[in-house]
Amino acid sequence: MHSQMNMIRCAIVRGGTSKGIFIMENELPEDPKERDRVLLSVFGSPDIRQIDGLGGADVLTSKLAIIAPCSTKEADVDYTFGQVSMEKAFIDYGGNCGNISSAVGGFAVDMGLVRAVEPVTTVRIRLTNTNRILTAFVPVVNGKAAVKGDYHIDGVPGTGAKITLDWSDTAGGITGNVLPTNKACDIISVEGRDYRVSVVDAGNMAVFIHAAQLGLKGTETPDQIEADSDRMRLIERIRGEVCAKTGMVRHWREAAEVTPFQPFFAIVSEACGHACFNGRVIEEGESHMTSRLIFMGHMHKAYPVTGTVATATAARIPGSVVYDLLSDAAHEEQLLRIAHPSGIIETESQVSVRDGKISVDKIGIYRTARMIMDGYVYVRT
Repeated sequence: MHSQMNMIRCAIVRGGTSKGIFIMENELPEDPKERDRVLLSVFGSPDIRQIDGLGGADVLTSKLAIIAPCSTKEADVDYTFGQVSMEKAFIDYGGNCGNISSAVGGFAVDMGLVRAVEPVTTVRIRLTNTNRILTAFVPVVNGKAAVKGDYHIDGVPGTGAKITLDWSDTAGGITGNVLPTNKACDIISVEGRDYRVSVVDAGNMAVFIHAAQLGLKGTETPDQIEADSDRMRLIERIRGEVCAKTGMVRHWREAAEVTPFQPFFAIVSEACGHACFNGRVIEEGESHMTSRLIFMGHMHKAYPVTGTVATATAARIPGSVVYDLLSDAAHEEQLLRIAHPSGIIETESQVSVRDGKISVDKIGIYRTARMIMDGYVYVRT
Protein backbone atom coordinates (compact mmCIF):
# COMPACT_ATOMS: atom_id res chain seq x y z
CA MET A 1 0.00 0.00 0.00
CA HIS A 2 2.74 2.46 0.98
CA SER A 3 4.53 1.86 -2.35
CA GLN A 4 1.66 3.73 -4.01
CA MET A 5 2.09 6.76 -1.76
CA ASN A 6 4.85 9.19 -0.84
CA MET A 7 5.74 10.16 2.73
CA ILE A 8 6.05 13.88 3.45
CA ARG A 9 7.06 15.20 6.84
CA CYS A 10 4.76 17.90 8.18
CA ALA A 11 3.29 19.31 11.37
CA ILE A 12 -0.17 20.36 12.44
CA VAL A 13 0.20 23.63 14.33
CA ARG A 14 -2.28 25.94 16.01
CA GLY A 15 -1.55 29.61 15.63
CA GLY A 16 -3.97 31.91 17.45
CA THR A 17 -7.52 30.96 16.49
CA SER A 18 -6.48 29.07 13.33
CA LYS A 19 -4.79 25.77 12.62
CA GLY A 20 -2.53 24.94 9.71
CA ILE A 21 -0.27 22.38 8.08
CA PHE A 22 3.41 23.38 8.32
CA ILE A 23 5.78 21.86 5.76
CA MET A 24 9.46 22.53 5.15
CA GLU A 25 10.05 23.76 1.60
CA ASN A 26 12.59 21.03 0.81
CA GLU A 27 9.89 18.38 1.41
CA LEU A 28 7.98 19.61 -1.63
CA PRO A 29 8.52 19.39 -5.41
CA GLU A 30 10.24 22.38 -7.03
CA ASP A 31 7.75 22.57 -9.91
CA PRO A 32 4.91 24.88 -8.76
CA LYS A 33 2.12 22.85 -10.41
CA GLU A 34 3.35 19.55 -9.00
CA ARG A 35 3.89 21.19 -5.61
CA ASP A 36 0.27 22.40 -5.52
CA ARG A 37 -0.99 18.98 -6.63
CA VAL A 38 0.84 17.41 -3.70
CA LEU A 39 -0.37 20.05 -1.25
CA LEU A 40 -4.00 19.70 -2.34
CA SER A 41 -3.65 15.96 -1.72
CA VAL A 42 -2.21 16.64 1.75
CA PHE A 43 -5.29 18.70 2.61
CA GLY A 44 -7.81 16.46 0.86
CA SER A 45 -8.97 19.23 -1.48
CA PRO A 46 -11.14 19.83 -3.36
CA ASP A 47 -13.77 18.38 -1.02
CA ILE A 48 -15.84 20.40 1.44
CA ARG A 49 -15.24 17.68 4.07
CA GLN A 50 -11.55 17.23 3.17
CA ILE A 51 -12.17 13.67 4.31
CA ASP A 52 -9.15 12.20 2.47
CA GLY A 53 -6.60 14.62 3.90
CA LEU A 54 -5.49 16.67 6.89
CA GLY A 55 -7.69 19.71 6.25
CA GLY A 56 -10.27 20.45 8.94
CA ALA A 57 -13.20 21.22 6.60
CA ASP A 58 -13.24 24.87 7.71
CA VAL A 59 -11.61 27.98 6.26
CA LEU A 60 -9.82 28.49 9.60
CA THR A 61 -8.18 25.06 9.43
CA SER A 62 -7.49 24.79 5.68
CA LYS A 63 -4.32 26.84 5.93
CA LEU A 64 -0.78 26.17 4.75
CA ALA A 65 2.64 27.38 5.90
CA ILE A 66 5.73 26.56 3.84
CA ILE A 67 8.89 27.23 5.85
CA ALA A 68 12.53 27.53 4.78
CA PRO A 69 15.77 29.12 6.00
CA CYS A 70 15.72 32.74 4.86
CA SER A 71 17.22 33.38 1.45
CA THR A 72 18.40 36.87 2.50
CA LYS A 73 20.21 38.34 5.50
CA GLU A 74 17.19 40.48 6.41
CA ALA A 75 15.43 37.70 8.29
CA ASP A 76 15.85 34.29 9.90
CA VAL A 77 13.19 32.26 8.10
CA ASP A 78 11.09 32.44 4.95
CA TYR A 79 7.36 31.81 5.36
CA THR A 80 4.93 31.34 2.49
CA PHE A 81 1.24 31.28 3.36
CA GLY A 82 -1.42 29.52 1.32
CA GLN A 83 -5.19 29.48 1.82
CA VAL A 84 -6.29 26.09 0.52
CA SER A 85 -9.72 26.05 -1.08
CA MET A 86 -12.12 23.31 -0.05
CA GLU A 87 -14.40 23.73 -3.05
CA LYS A 88 -11.79 24.03 -5.83
CA ALA A 89 -8.35 22.69 -6.71
CA PHE A 90 -6.83 26.07 -5.84
CA ILE A 91 -4.36 27.52 -3.31
CA ASP A 92 -4.42 31.30 -2.86
CA TYR A 93 -0.93 32.67 -2.16
CA GLY A 94 -2.02 36.29 -2.55
CA GLY A 95 -2.12 37.30 1.11
CA ASN A 96 -1.24 36.16 4.59
CA CYS A 97 -2.82 34.75 7.74
CA GLY A 98 -1.70 36.47 10.91
CA ASN A 99 -2.88 33.69 13.20
CA ILE A 100 -0.79 31.15 11.32
CA SER A 101 2.07 33.68 11.25
CA SER A 102 2.03 33.73 15.04
CA ALA A 103 3.13 30.07 15.07
CA VAL A 104 6.01 30.46 12.61
CA GLY A 105 8.50 31.78 15.18
CA GLY A 106 7.91 28.94 17.62
CA PHE A 107 8.05 26.39 14.79
CA ALA A 108 11.39 27.85 13.67
CA VAL A 109 12.76 27.49 17.21
CA ASP A 110 11.48 23.92 17.60
CA MET A 111 12.91 22.87 14.21
CA GLY A 112 16.33 24.38 14.99
CA LEU A 113 16.13 27.04 12.26
CA VAL A 114 17.06 29.75 14.78
CA ARG A 115 19.16 29.54 17.91
CA ALA A 116 16.97 29.30 20.99
CA VAL A 117 17.60 32.14 23.46
CA GLU A 118 15.87 32.18 26.84
CA PRO A 119 13.61 33.68 28.03
CA VAL A 120 12.62 35.23 24.66
CA THR A 121 13.90 34.48 21.17
CA THR A 122 13.48 37.12 18.48
CA VAL A 123 12.58 35.59 15.11
CA ARG A 124 12.58 37.74 11.98
CA ILE A 125 10.14 36.22 9.51
CA ARG A 126 10.18 37.14 5.83
CA LEU A 127 6.64 37.01 4.48
CA THR A 128 7.43 35.81 0.96
CA ASN A 129 3.91 36.62 -0.25
CA THR A 130 4.57 40.35 0.23
CA ASN A 131 8.35 40.47 0.86
CA ARG A 132 7.86 42.20 4.21
CA ILE A 133 9.35 41.38 7.61
CA LEU A 134 7.31 40.28 10.61
CA THR A 135 9.14 40.15 13.94
CA ALA A 136 8.02 37.58 16.51
CA PHE A 137 9.12 37.55 20.14
CA VAL A 138 8.80 33.92 21.22
CA PRO A 139 8.96 32.78 24.86
CA VAL A 140 11.44 29.89 25.15
CA VAL A 141 11.93 27.27 27.90
CA ASN A 142 14.60 24.54 27.81
CA GLY A 143 15.50 25.31 24.21
CA LYS A 144 11.95 24.96 22.87
CA ALA A 145 9.07 27.34 22.26
CA ALA A 146 7.12 27.73 25.49
CA VAL A 147 3.57 26.42 25.54
CA LYS A 148 2.44 26.98 29.12
CA GLY A 149 1.45 30.50 30.14
CA ASP A 150 -1.36 32.61 31.54
CA TYR A 151 -2.32 34.52 28.38
CA HIS A 152 -5.83 33.83 27.08
CA ILE A 153 -7.20 34.69 23.65
CA ASP A 154 -10.92 34.48 22.93
CA GLY A 155 -11.68 31.67 20.52
CA VAL A 156 -9.11 29.26 22.02
CA PRO A 157 -9.73 27.17 25.17
CA GLY A 158 -7.40 27.68 28.12
CA THR A 159 -4.25 29.78 28.25
CA GLY A 160 -0.76 29.72 26.75
CA ALA A 161 2.59 31.48 26.47
CA LYS A 162 2.20 35.03 25.18
CA ILE A 163 3.77 35.66 21.75
CA THR A 164 4.25 39.28 20.69
CA LEU A 165 4.17 40.17 16.99
CA ASP A 166 5.39 43.44 15.47
CA TRP A 167 3.52 44.03 12.18
CA SER A 168 4.66 47.60 11.48
CA ASP A 169 6.75 46.64 8.41
CA THR A 170 3.80 44.97 6.65
CA ALA A 171 1.81 48.15 5.92
CA GLY A 172 1.25 48.58 2.19
CA GLY A 173 2.69 45.12 1.52
CA ILE A 174 0.05 44.11 -1.03
CA THR A 175 -0.41 47.28 -3.08
CA GLY A 176 2.48 49.47 -1.96
CA ASN A 177 0.09 51.94 -0.35
CA VAL A 178 -1.64 51.90 3.05
CA LEU A 179 -4.64 53.47 1.28
CA PRO A 180 -4.80 51.67 -2.09
CA THR A 181 -7.35 54.14 -3.48
CA ASN A 182 -5.43 57.13 -2.02
CA LYS A 183 -8.55 58.03 -0.04
CA ALA A 184 -9.63 57.37 3.54
CA CYS A 185 -13.13 56.72 2.25
CA ASP A 186 -14.68 55.75 -1.09
CA ILE A 187 -18.18 55.43 -2.50
CA ILE A 188 -18.99 52.15 -4.24
CA SER A 189 -22.18 52.17 -6.30
CA VAL A 190 -24.12 48.93 -6.74
CA GLU A 191 -27.47 48.84 -8.57
CA GLY A 192 -28.19 52.50 -7.94
CA ARG A 193 -27.23 52.52 -4.28
CA ASP A 194 -24.07 54.06 -2.80
CA TYR A 195 -22.01 52.31 -0.15
CA ARG A 196 -19.38 54.14 1.89
CA VAL A 197 -16.26 52.00 2.36
CA SER A 198 -12.64 52.32 3.43
CA VAL A 199 -9.90 50.21 1.84
CA VAL A 200 -6.74 49.65 3.89
CA ASP A 201 -3.60 47.64 3.08
CA ALA A 202 -1.85 46.61 6.31
CA GLY A 203 -1.19 43.00 7.22
CA ASN A 204 -3.65 42.15 4.46
CA MET A 205 -5.90 44.30 2.34
CA ALA A 206 -9.36 44.87 3.85
CA VAL A 207 -12.60 46.63 2.93
CA PHE A 208 -14.52 48.24 5.80
CA ILE A 209 -18.21 49.10 5.79
CA HIS A 210 -20.59 50.11 8.57
CA ALA A 211 -23.09 47.39 9.50
CA ALA A 212 -26.05 49.74 9.07
CA GLN A 213 -25.21 50.12 5.36
CA LEU A 214 -25.99 46.41 4.97
CA GLY A 215 -29.08 46.44 7.17
CA LEU A 216 -27.27 44.77 10.07
CA LYS A 217 -26.84 45.58 13.76
CA GLY A 218 -23.25 44.36 13.67
CA THR A 219 -23.59 41.83 16.49
CA GLU A 220 -25.03 39.00 14.38
CA THR A 221 -23.49 35.52 14.57
CA PRO A 222 -21.60 34.02 11.60
CA ASP A 223 -24.53 31.69 10.85
CA GLN A 224 -27.02 34.56 10.89
CA ILE A 225 -25.01 36.58 8.38
CA GLU A 226 -24.18 33.66 6.09
CA ALA A 227 -27.83 32.52 6.07
CA ASP A 228 -28.87 35.61 4.07
CA SER A 229 -27.72 34.64 0.55
CA ASP A 230 -28.84 37.95 -0.99
CA ARG A 231 -26.76 39.95 1.47
CA MET A 232 -23.75 37.66 0.96
CA ARG A 233 -24.02 38.23 -2.79
CA LEU A 234 -24.15 42.00 -2.22
CA ILE A 235 -21.06 41.78 0.00
CA GLU A 236 -19.15 39.89 -2.69
CA ARG A 237 -20.34 42.42 -5.28
CA ILE A 238 -18.99 45.34 -3.22
CA ARG A 239 -15.74 43.45 -2.58
CA GLY A 240 -15.46 42.72 -6.29
CA GLU A 241 -16.02 46.36 -7.19
CA VAL A 242 -13.17 47.32 -4.83
CA CYS A 243 -10.94 44.72 -6.51
CA ALA A 244 -11.73 46.26 -9.88
CA LYS A 245 -11.21 49.81 -8.56
CA THR A 246 -7.76 48.93 -7.22
CA GLY A 247 -6.69 47.05 -10.34
CA MET A 248 -6.67 43.57 -8.80
CA VAL A 249 -9.11 42.36 -11.47
CA ARG A 250 -10.53 43.78 -14.69
CA HIS A 251 -14.18 43.21 -13.70
CA TRP A 252 -15.85 42.68 -10.33
CA ARG A 253 -17.14 39.26 -11.41
CA GLU A 254 -13.54 37.96 -11.60
CA ALA A 255 -12.76 38.64 -7.92
CA ALA A 256 -14.26 35.41 -6.55
CA GLU A 257 -12.08 33.35 -8.91
CA VAL A 258 -8.88 35.41 -9.14
CA THR A 259 -8.52 36.70 -5.57
CA PRO A 260 -11.01 34.97 -3.22
CA PHE A 261 -8.82 35.31 -0.11
CA GLN A 262 -8.30 39.04 -0.15
CA PRO A 263 -9.29 41.74 0.31
CA PHE A 264 -11.05 40.78 3.51
CA PHE A 265 -14.48 42.31 4.05
CA ALA A 266 -15.12 43.74 7.53
CA ILE A 267 -18.56 44.79 8.77
CA VAL A 268 -17.93 47.27 11.59
CA SER A 269 -20.12 49.03 14.14
CA GLU A 270 -20.00 50.88 17.43
CA ALA A 271 -19.09 49.10 20.66
CA CYS A 272 -21.96 47.59 22.62
CA GLY A 273 -22.66 44.83 25.09
CA HIS A 274 -23.84 41.59 23.47
CA ALA A 275 -23.64 37.81 23.63
CA CYS A 276 -21.28 35.86 21.35
CA PHE A 277 -22.32 32.69 19.57
CA ASN A 278 -20.01 30.62 21.81
CA GLY A 279 -21.60 31.83 25.07
CA ARG A 280 -19.04 34.56 25.81
CA VAL A 281 -20.75 37.78 26.91
CA ILE A 282 -19.13 41.10 25.99
CA GLU A 283 -20.04 43.65 28.63
CA GLU A 284 -20.85 47.29 27.93
CA GLY A 285 -17.59 49.27 27.86
CA GLU A 286 -15.39 46.18 27.42
CA SER A 287 -14.59 46.87 23.75
CA HIS A 288 -13.94 49.91 21.56
CA MET A 289 -15.74 48.63 18.45
CA THR A 290 -17.49 45.60 16.96
CA SER A 291 -16.58 43.77 13.76
CA ARG A 292 -17.60 40.77 11.70
CA LEU A 293 -15.14 39.74 8.99
CA ILE A 294 -15.68 37.69 5.83
CA PHE A 295 -13.01 35.92 3.79
CA MET A 296 -13.17 33.14 1.21
CA GLY A 297 -16.93 33.65 1.17
CA HIS A 298 -17.33 32.70 4.84
CA MET A 299 -17.68 34.61 8.09
CA HIS A 300 -14.66 34.30 10.39
CA LYS A 301 -15.72 32.72 13.68
CA ALA A 302 -13.23 34.89 15.56
CA TYR A 303 -10.98 37.56 13.97
CA PRO A 304 -7.91 37.18 11.75
CA VAL A 305 -4.67 38.76 12.95
CA THR A 306 -3.97 40.40 9.59
CA GLY A 307 -7.54 41.70 9.65
CA THR A 308 -6.77 43.06 13.11
CA VAL A 309 -3.68 44.83 11.73
CA ALA A 310 -5.78 46.42 8.99
CA THR A 311 -8.53 47.38 11.45
CA ALA A 312 -6.06 48.89 13.92
CA THR A 313 -4.53 50.91 11.10
CA ALA A 314 -7.90 52.12 9.80
CA ALA A 315 -8.82 53.15 13.34
CA ARG A 316 -6.01 55.76 13.31
CA ILE A 317 -6.73 57.25 9.86
CA PRO A 318 -9.05 60.29 10.11
CA GLY A 319 -12.06 60.02 7.85
CA SER A 320 -12.05 56.25 7.57
CA VAL A 321 -15.18 54.22 8.32
CA VAL A 322 -13.50 52.72 11.38
CA TYR A 323 -12.10 56.02 12.67
CA ASP A 324 -15.50 57.69 12.47
CA LEU A 325 -17.32 55.11 14.62
CA LEU A 326 -14.83 55.20 17.52
CA SER A 327 -15.51 57.25 20.64
CA ASP A 328 -13.32 60.21 21.66
CA ALA A 329 -11.90 58.09 24.50
CA ALA A 330 -10.92 55.33 22.06
CA HIS A 331 -9.03 57.84 19.90
CA GLU A 332 -6.91 58.84 22.88
CA GLU A 333 -5.61 55.28 23.44
CA GLN A 334 -3.04 53.23 21.52
CA LEU A 335 -4.82 50.05 22.65
CA LEU A 336 -7.79 48.96 20.55
CA ARG A 337 -10.20 46.23 21.69
CA ILE A 338 -12.17 44.73 18.80
CA ALA A 339 -15.25 42.66 19.63
CA HIS A 340 -15.68 39.69 17.26
CA PRO A 341 -18.02 36.66 17.12
CA SER A 342 -16.02 34.73 19.76
CA GLY A 343 -14.96 37.57 22.08
CA ILE A 344 -12.35 40.34 21.93
CA ILE A 345 -8.93 40.74 20.32
CA GLU A 346 -6.51 43.42 21.52
CA THR A 347 -4.00 45.38 19.46
CA GLU A 348 -1.83 48.46 19.87
CA SER A 349 -1.44 50.84 16.95
CA GLN A 350 0.07 54.20 16.11
CA VAL A 351 -0.14 55.95 12.74
CA SER A 352 1.39 59.24 11.64
CA VAL A 353 1.31 61.37 8.48
CA ARG A 354 4.64 62.44 7.01
CA ASP A 355 4.78 64.60 3.88
CA GLY A 356 1.18 63.71 3.19
CA LYS A 357 1.91 59.97 3.32
CA ILE A 358 0.54 57.66 6.00
CA SER A 359 3.17 55.84 8.04
CA VAL A 360 2.33 52.94 10.36
CA ASP A 361 4.67 53.39 13.32
CA LYS A 362 3.40 50.62 15.57
CA ILE A 363 1.18 47.57 15.28
CA GLY A 364 1.42 45.08 18.12
CA ILE A 365 -0.58 41.84 18.30
CA TYR A 366 -0.51 39.15 21.00
CA ARG A 367 -1.20 35.46 20.37
CA THR A 368 -0.57 31.95 21.65
CA ALA A 369 0.46 28.95 19.55
CA ARG A 370 1.60 25.37 19.84
CA MET A 371 2.61 22.37 17.76
CA ILE A 372 -0.07 19.67 17.88
CA MET A 373 1.46 16.94 15.72
CA ASP A 374 4.75 16.31 13.97
CA GLY A 375 5.05 13.32 11.67
CA TYR A 376 4.41 12.09 8.15
CA VAL A 377 1.46 12.43 5.81
CA TYR A 378 0.94 9.92 3.03
CA VAL A 379 0.26 11.40 -0.41
CA ARG A 380 -1.00 9.46 -3.42
CA THR A 381 1.60 9.12 -6.17
